[in-house]
Amino acid sequence: MKGKDIPKHMLSLDVFSQWLGIEIVEVREGYCKVQMTIREEMLNSMKKAHGGITYSLADTAFGFASNTYGKKAVSIETSVNHIEALEKGDVITAESDVKSQKNKLGFYMVEVKKGDQLVALFKGVAYRTSVEWTE
Repeated sequence: MKGKDIPKHMLSLDVFSQWLGIEIVEVREGYCKVQMTIREEMLNSMKKAHGGITYSLADTAFGFASNTYGKKAVSIETSVNHIEALEKGDVITAESDVKSQKNKLGFYMVEVKKGDQLVALFKGVAYRTSVEWTE
C-alpha cells in the first residue's frame, strides 16, 4: 500500500475518528492535515470543547502522518498544550509534521488551529515497527 493511501485506509477502520467527524485534508510522507467540527456532545460542563477533543484530533493527525512511511507505527509518548477554548460549531484543523525520522523512532509536532488561530500544540513520538501496511 502506498504511503499517501494509508491514512485513508486507517480512517476507514477507526470508528472513534469517524465519530469525531474527522476528514483528511492533505497527506504526504511524514505529514497529514485533518479537520473536524466541534459538536454539542463534545462540550464540557463549561460549554467549551472538552480537552480530549483537540487531543484526539491531534493524535489522529500524528498517527496518520507517522504511518505514511509504509510501516505500522504506534505512539509511545505524547503531550498537549491547550491554548484557546473552543465552542460548538468551531471548525478546527490539525497539521502533523515530522521533525525527525530515525530507523525506529519518529518525532512529530502537531498544530491545532481554528482558522489561523493556534488553539493547541501537540508533541508525539512514534515507534515504527517492521510490519508493512497491506490492504
